[in-house]
Amino acid sequence: MKFAKVIGNVVCTQKDENCVGWKLLIIQPVDLELKPKGETLVAVDAVGAGDGELVLFVSGSSARQTDVTKNKPCDCVIAAIVDTVEKEGDIIFKKFETEGYR
Repeated sequence: MKFAKVIGNVVCTQKDENCVGWKLLIIQPVDLELKPKGETLVAVDAVGAGDGELVLFVSGSSARQTDVTKNKPCDCVIAAIVDTVEKEGDIIFKKFETEGYR
């Protein structure tokens, strides 16, 4: 799993029948300092994430392991919404309290 920030959404009026009902979000992978890391991705939202939230995502074959994406053509899925990140005893992220986030 990797960290990312939700930065937008994608709307598709026509898609493969295996993808109908999917909410697609644009995510920006981030490092532990919450700084952008790598290219943006489009991910299936399996947990109800929203704009500006810190999430955990998986890609590759792991992306097809959620109830929403099982055995479907998916390469990236949001698997969790992050509430708190603690590193070496210090809280480095707390939802709605991290300065400059959201």
